[in-house]
Amino acid sequence: MALLADDRALRDRSHRRRHHPESGGGHGVRGGDRAALDRRRAAVGSRLPARAAGGLVSTGVEGFDTVIHAPHRLQICAALDTVGQVEFAALREVLGVSESVLSKQVKALDEAGYVTVTKGTRDRRVRTWASLTTEGRRAYRDHVAALRAIVG
Repeated sequence: MALLADDRALRDRSHRRRHHPESGGGHGVRGGDRAALDRRRAAVGSRLPARAAGGLVSTGVEGFDTVIHAPHRLQICAALDTVGQVEFAALREVLGVSESVLSKQVKALDEAGYVTVTKGTRDRRVRTWASLTTEGRRAYRDHVAALRAIVG
């Protein structure tokens, strides 16, 4: 029983240290030393890559694109790079994802200007197709080249 009481006391002290403002508020700063916390945040922030327009991040490798780099978006771009346009149903089947996941990822690519979405009627049903824009094709190929440069 003594061991359980010791464990409980240790847990309670740890909980207070993480969740109470007078003990640093859970930021790893004891005694509420906000200046130390601000210095730590500034030091970490200076080591993070700076964001640029269009999802590009300064990684030291030209062409690396964070918009395209997400796994599903990379697969979408790869599928669209090999053909002119793909129907959503076929793209969803190739990726093995739900309609909502595919729509979300295509929307992100569309907002970046990398993909165009067109709708039309075929067999009396509304169909949706996706295709890479010229900018999207260039960005995808630059991103693949950047990945190759990273892995050697």
